[in-house]
Amino acid sequence: MSATASGPTSPHVPPSHRLALGVIATGMLMVVLDGSIVTVATPAIQSDLRFSPAGLSWVVNAYLIAFGGLLLLAGRIGDLLGRKRVFLVGTAVFTAASILAAVATSPAVLIAARFLQGVGSALASAVSLGILVTLFTEPAERSKAIAVFSFTGAAGASIGQVLGGLLTDALSWHWIFLINLPIGLATLAVALRVLPADRGSGLAAGADVIGALLVTAGLMVGIYTIVKVAEYGWTAGHTLGLGTVSILLLALFLIRQATARTPLMPLRILRSRRVAGANLVQVLMVAALFSFQILVALYLRNVLGYGATKTGLAMLPAALAIGAVSLGVSARLSARFGERAVLLTGLALLAGVLGLLVRVPVHARYLPDLLPVMLLAAGFGLALPALTSLGMSGAKEDEAGLASGLFNTTQQIGMALGVAVLSTLAAARTDTLLARGKGRAEALTGGYHLAFAVGAGLIVTAFAVAFTVLRGPARKPPAMPRNANTPATPVTTA
Repeated sequence: MSATASGPTSPHVPPSHRLALGVIATGMLMVVLDGSIVTVATPAIQSDLRFSPAGLSWVVNAYLIAFGGLLLLAGRIGDLLGRKRVFLVGTAVFTAASILAAVATSPAVLIAARFLQGVGSALASAVSLGILVTLFTEPAERSKAIAVFSFTGAAGASIGQVLGGLLTDALSWHWIFLINLPIGLATLAVALRVLPADRGSGLAAGADVIGALLVTAGLMVGIYTIVKVAEYGWTAGHTLGLGTVSILLLALFLIRQATARTPLMPLRILRSRRVAGANLVQVLMVAALFSFQILVALYLRNVLGYGATKTGLAMLPAALAIGAVSLGVSARLSARFGERAVLLTGLALLAGVLGLLVRVPVHARYLPDLLPVMLLAAGFGLALPALTSLGMSGAKEDEAGLASGLFNTTQQIGMALGVAVLSTLAAARTDTLLARGKGRAEALTGGYHLAFAVGAGLIVTAFAVAFTVLRGPARKPPAMPRNANTPATPVTTA
């Protein structure tokens, strides 16, 4: 649990809390790594299991649909049944599904395993922030803890690409899943001892079965529709029909929450400017950064001819820069200047990243053309911890799991939108340039340029929303009582 080494070190923080932070960060890192490590190994998976090109996309899509569709429900279940219990179940499901994926001998088995991984990821991820904010109640310590947590999300994808390339090239694609077994078992063993035991408020406080079915179905249909846009197009009957169904289901969910006696998601949580504004900024920011995280890797491989391992190593400086900033200075800057100022600074740096990428040449050289881009990615290390603090600051203690699930849900929606919008635009622009007689490398680069430009526009929009909506002084988190949710002494058992 190396993440604890960078966690809060104040003498006022019990050692069990630092270990708990390490558990949460390790679990989150495992989930994030799994999302990016698979993309590097898909060619080997396709060759070994004889996936069709259309079927191969479901190795990613099955995970995204389950993960994004269940996050909001999983967060609320954590509030009702206990966040520790939900975290443990989610980690166990994810670990077991990883074993099933590793031994899969057919496309159907691997896709089913990926769906189950998404279920486990949703359960564990949705309550992680809820556990964290109830453990670290002092603003300075909470900022440090959130910085550690955010690092796993901000840099984990880049680390996953490096690790995925190394494992696939040196061993086989099976090991990208088998590596989760020791990590998952270690996480479960330590989590049983150090995570605070909480009973939750009980199903009677929010057992809205109809609402749960509506929101889960609406999110799953919506995410499925978005990830299939690249195949069908935005104006196809498939996209418009299922998009309408998703919107209708989510509208019915909101109506249900406004009228239900015990709603799954009390709508008052959205009345907080910080909660609503931070989630909107996150959708825009994550959608834009898809163009960095994925399209840059595609540019390196398809235009510059880098292999899997070289691509991962080329993007490693971005992960290191993000880690150095998020773990080293983000919390201190937030304590001195406030989360909003740090968020705006991070977004400005990210706008610079995408601005530079708009001008990246066909025959780029790494040091002058790409390394500055990787180093400016440190802006993510500023933006994400600050945004996470703002997104969780407006939630009450008994809604921390719900706020955590909502924050993770908007992250997945932003990712799905980024995949659908930016990849579709890049592909369409590439086809246009090829039709005009441009070479393959030049056409691909032109397509990526368009996606980077749109991504830069999304970051500028996120900056404007953060500047106008997230105004006002940060609210100091209320002091938590010394009870089962926030133990004064180390918790040794469930």
